[in-house]
Amino acid sequence: MSDPLHPPEPAVPPDGGLGPSSWQRCRVDLAYDGTDFSGWAMQPGLRTVCGVLVDALSTVLRAPVAVTVAGRTDAGVHATGQVAHADLPADLDTAWLVRRLARLLPPDVRVRAVTAVPEAFDARFGALRRHYRYRVATAPHGADPLRARDTVSWPHPVDVDAVNAASVLLLGEHDFAAFCKRREGATTVRALQELRWTPDADGVVTAAVAADAFCHSMVRSLVGALLDVGRGRRAVDWPATLLLRGERASEVPVAPAHGLTLVAVDYPPDADLEARAERTRRVRVPGPS
Repeated sequence: MSDPLHPPEPAVPPDGGLGPSSWQRCRVDLAYDGTDFSGWAMQPGLRTVCGVLVDALSTVLRAPVAVTVAGRTDAGVHATGQVAHADLPADLDTAWLVRRLARLLPPDVRVRAVTAVPEAFDARFGALRRHYRYRVATAPHGADPLRARDTVSWPHPVDVDAVNAASVLLLGEHDFAAFCKRREGATTVRALQELRWTPDADGVVTAAVAADAFCHSMVRSLVGALLDVGRGRRAVDWPATLLLRGERASEVPVAPAHGLTLVAVDYPPDADLEARAERTRRVRVPGPS
């Protein structure tokens, strides 16, 4: 079933014009500094992670390549554990491809590994959960210069006990519409599996967030609401009360993009890949099943 809201990028035959027996599905593990990108998704006239990656792959392979990603990060958001899949020539030396891409890609994008996987592997629909980290520097001097691009300087103290107490109330499956920018026809029901704040010795507070999936701006909105709790502007139970709204809550601040990093994506065993992808499509894709 196709997804009208999230078509492949770019839409080309999955074998790039090769024969049905001459391509192999591959998992692509990559990392990027999102500072100078307009997000993941390809956009005309803008520098995007997908655009840069597809250009490099197409140049190396001398054929168009379609890439499907686990999570489409917004402008300014980083990744150390992003996952995508692409259908590549079956006789391709994947270790050679990684080395070739290291020379061709700009320094703010790295392909860490290309691995042959079963045809049923789907980076987006097959994922069990996505893991993010959000870094907030609470020290008076702000973020360390070497981490300033992935850490937000926050000019207020953060009550870690309060934000953790508020976070526990958000765990589980809920309609997170109050924390999302709604997309027509898409569900905002998500299963939030982890939301935990940890203070570091260097004055940085890190939020670990994991869910089966996230809707648009959900992580940054959760962080923004919880930071308001952490600085004493809102009560501990306030973020949880917003789950009853059923629509975007305008009073929820959206935390800056550059503090957010996608760090890992989990997948089931190979034998369960097809079933997982089909189950996710039924939930996530609007229209008849």
